[in-house]
Amino acid sequence: MLKLDSQGLVPAIIQDDNTGEVLMLGYMNAESLKRTVESGNVWFYSRSRQKYWLKGETSGNFLRVRAIYKDCDNDTILVRADPVGPVCHLNTRTCFVTEEGGMRGLDPDDTR
Repeated sequence: MLKLDSQGLVPAIIQDDNTGEVLMLGYMNAESLKRTVESGNVWFYSRSRQKYWLKGETSGNFLRVRAIYKDCDNDTILVRADPVGPVCHLNTRTCFVTEEGGMRGLDPDDTR
């Protein structure tokens, strides 16, 4: 059984099923996970907006589920998916790369 945090959420790492590249991190609760399993498309729960959202609903850049796994502690989900278009809201293939394609490095000021 999954271990949800105090807000009823579990982190969900999204990985490209073909390349293995990490695409993004979102949060799911029991209902968004259920919607993901039933629909075959990735659903999240938005912590800031306090509502469910279907990845790709407005952009058309859906994440088609290929497999879902849980980690050894049952407190993180790995979703292997086929992305339909760019994954990031900044229109990049992942949330971890810049518009030029380089990795987003951590700045020392980010830790303050």
